[in-house]
Amino acid sequence: MQGKQPLFSFGVISDVQYADIPDGRSYLGVPRYYRHSMLVLQRAVRNWNNPGKFKFAVNLGDIVDGYCPKEDSLKAVEKVVSEFEKFNGSVHHMIGNHCLYNLPRKDLLPLLKIPTLDGSAYYDFSPTPEYRFVVLDGYDISAIGWPQDHPKTLQALKILQEKNPNTDKNSPSGLVGLERRFLKFNGGISEGQLKWLDEILQDATKNGQKVVVCCHMPLDPGASSKTALCWNYDEVMEIIHKYDCVKVCLAGHDHKGGYYIDSYGIHHRVLEAALECPPGSDAFGYVDVYDDRLCLLGMDRMRSTEMVFNS
Repeated sequence: MQGKQPLFSFGVISDVQYADIPDGRSYLGVPRYYRHSMLVLQRAVRNWNNPGKFKFAVNLGDIVDGYCPKEDSLKAVEKVVSEFEKFNGSVHHMIGNHCLYNLPRKDLLPLLKIPTLDGSAYYDFSPTPEYRFVVLDGYDISAIGWPQDHPKTLQALKILQEKNPNTDKNSPSGLVGLERRFLKFNGGISEGQLKWLDEILQDATKNGQKVVVCCHMPLDPGASSKTALCWNYDEVMEIIHKYDCVKVCLAGHDHKGGYYIDSYGIHHRVLEAALECPPGSDAFGYVDVYDDRLCLLGMDRMRSTEMVFNS
């Protein structure tokens, strides 16, 4: 295999969570470097532009932080988007919870140039005939981002009410095992989106395409903290496991990163967050795509991972 050229390559970054505020900490006490994350993004874009070999980049969500002062939200999002736009290829964004703390969907989606149907943010694209990328909207059912009286907001609040007895719906206190995912900063995939996913995977199978699924939230507990999982990750994976076409699931959200190969041979790679890089360090990378594997080459805190497919 040595010396074989990849079919194509693309850049990856996740959880930039920029804000023009002093450094802070997560609720677990992990340091967060809100201004430095912009420098990580700038270095990422320079890296992707340098060889000129990258077709596109994938941003796994959360470009601005929830602590960004609300009056600065629009300006902060525009600033990060303008940095991404310095990349010579196209950028495929997805929305995360922190994006939605700052701006409602109707404002956010046009800024991120996310193709939308009725305000949802799921879509697919094929960089080459051999591969298809499926971008899921993990906050399709969510207590954040939709108008307060929207059916999807009400559905999300009902799920949280049933599953999480805490007054603070972002607290997993008392929740056990996989139930710890029922937190307000997570969300779910709607029935309509599940049906769409099924149709896309049918089509990809028919066309002999390999599929990479991207979602802000992780879809397998083997690769992630239980508190970071998509609410109905099990329903999503049930559809994915019906087909042989899906090879890799990429996610962000769980800042420490993770990697797991599930019992069907699907590689789950959760990317390390740009936000948690101390000054001078980095977390971004690029992926070389071959017929039989994806090779993530990570910079600094983002671990490199070779993901070889089952035949």
